[in-house]
Amino acid sequence: MNDIRDTLFFKIKEKKFSAVLTAERCGILSGVNVAYTVADEIGVSLKICKKEGDLLNHNEVFAHLTGTPKQIAIAEECLIGTLAKASGIATAASTAVQLANHHFTICSGSWKKMPMEIKHLVRSAVVAGGATFRICNQPMVYIDKNFIRMFGSIPAAIQACQTFPDSKIVMQIKGLTGTIEEETKMALRGNCHTLMIDTGKLEDVRCCYDTVLKCGKAGKVVIGYAKGIRIRDIPELINEPIDVLCIGKEIVDAPLLDMKLDVVQEEATL
Repeated sequence: MNDIRDTLFFKIKEKKFSAVLTAERCGILSGVNVAYTVADEIGVSLKICKKEGDLLNHNEVFAHLTGTPKQIAIAEECLIGTLAKASGIATAASTAVQLANHHFTICSGSWKKMPMEIKHLVRSAVVAGGATFRICNQPMVYIDKNFIRMFGSIPAAIQACQTFPDSKIVMQIKGLTGTIEEETKMALRGNCHTLMIDTGKLEDVRCCYDTVLKCGKAGKVVIGYAKGIRIRDIPELINEPIDVLCIGKEIVDAPLLDMKLDVVQEEATL
């Protein structure tokens, strides 16, 4: 299939033009490395004046590029598509981190639900915004509800993890095999590093924390909280016994950071 741009730009196809990328609202820049890779594939010369994770101001020119008409047209689609999506995610992550104000860590594990082709881009964007994409540092083993179902119980799932003695065990607590208190006790007996209360109910977080206190494990385990948490909920959660707050959709599915490409001049021919 013929590319209509080959016909459209035929008479000027050998000319070179300079263009700029401008942020149309404030946000956090992300997708820089991927953008350079895309630029190489297109054949345009690209210079981004900011680093990954830098703040972009409203109407700030942050990149310059040079290419033929067809290259510029393709760049407008591909470069903005890469940078705008990644920067939108980074901006949402940064907003959450600022609201948290060091009361707990912001995590966004929903990158796992994104298409394989952009998982790396999403993870990098979360980090650029100051958040993390894993509930704890590697090496770790995450035991979720389906693992527990397949092993038959929390103790059996924990036992299987002994094959990896140097890995932290993260246990999803949902109250499916017992009460929140009972599941918490089983996880504590198995020396789990992190307890992820994945119910979206604050009373479950408090119950887990009370159980941790009663078992003398305060300060020795990490308590995470997830399920439908929104960025706007953060101020109401800062005094809760939460170490890691997991926010999924509102970060990885954040709106694009609006930006535009403008051709500014024709390059002089040597």
